[in-house]
Amino acid sequence: MCYDFAKLLAKAGRLDEAITVLTPHLDREWILSTLVELTAGQGRDEQVLQLIAPRAQRARNARGEERWSFSPSNAQDLQAQVLERSGRVDEAVRILGADIAAGHIVVQNTLIAYAELLWRHGRLEELRLLGTGERAGDTLAYYARALEDDGQADEAEAVLRRYIAAAEHPDRFRWPLIELLARQGRIEEAVEVGRPTFDYHDACLFEGVIHLLHEAGWLDDALALLDARSAEFVEEHPSWFSSNRIWLLGEAGRHEEALAYAETVPPDTYGLTVDKARILEELGRLEEALTLLRTDTELRSSEMPEFLIRQGRAAEALAGMPSLAELHAARRRRDAAMYAGRGPSNPSF
Repeated sequence: MCYDFAKLLAKAGRLDEAITVLTPHLDREWILSTLVELTAGQGRDEQVLQLIAPRAQRARNARGEERWSFSPSNAQDLQAQVLERSGRVDEAVRILGADIAAGHIVVQNTLIAYAELLWRHGRLEELRLLGTGERAGDTLAYYARALEDDGQADEAEAVLRRYIAAAEHPDRFRWPLIELLARQGRIEEAVEVGRPTFDYHDACLFEGVIHLLHEAGWLDDALALLDARSAEFVEEHPSWFSSNRIWLLGEAGRHEEALAYAETVPPDTYGLTVDKARILEELGRLEEALTLLRTDTELRSSEMPEFLIRQGRAAEALAGMPSLAELHAARRRRDAAMYAGRGPSNPSF
């Protein structure tokens, strides 16, 4: 709730109020991330570092069972992120590298943040040691990307293919190879690397390949791949399938076809109203989109204000946004209903 409220305040140019709303809740990972996100480029890095520092120190001091439940678990990598964006890269590398070497981290994402930091700044040798050691499953992709950036794309491809061929769990190495091939314009080869996973319940790369085809401008191919899914796949992922099909049709400029298809989708499908409203918005039929959003009582509370803000109607968006107190009260009512066994299937916000 405070997440949505703070983002709307920031979008409306009221950053100080947004920070005030977030500050009491910074021991939650997503709230701390939101603080970092909203303050990027706003000249608030020292203020943000002061808020993060004690939480990062508590994270690196966590031991034993405390590590499993510590929050905010992302404090160390967010601290490094803010140091980096404020120009203190060596300090970010030194602090986070020391945490990794000592094993003083609470989640694997901190290791990934370190690998990303090294990659962004061309620390090739440090990445080689990290990416081909015992942590290869999590960090090899960053070493391969650094090789590619260094003009060694063939070596990067060879390294990834070796791990795919030899690893006990090779699928974690497929996506970095797919991305590498796509950057070289080898789209069909990239799709084939991902294809063995398309029917997996876990480690499925199908969605990623769809978005890759979209980014490459191969929209008809993306739609064909989507439509080639089995009836069982569609039945297992109904809202995901319909949402992506509507989106791809819209991206292909086939807006009327997207709306016609949307009419064939069961009306209670999650997210359908927002998908249709987006197509209407792209067609310039703004009042129709707004009317449609107003009829859906299951929308997240931020959907309508975000639509209005996109149209330059920030004052109207904030005027219609429930207060934080009202959001808390609504959450309590919904939680009470859920505990009574009669709560809604989809949260409103």
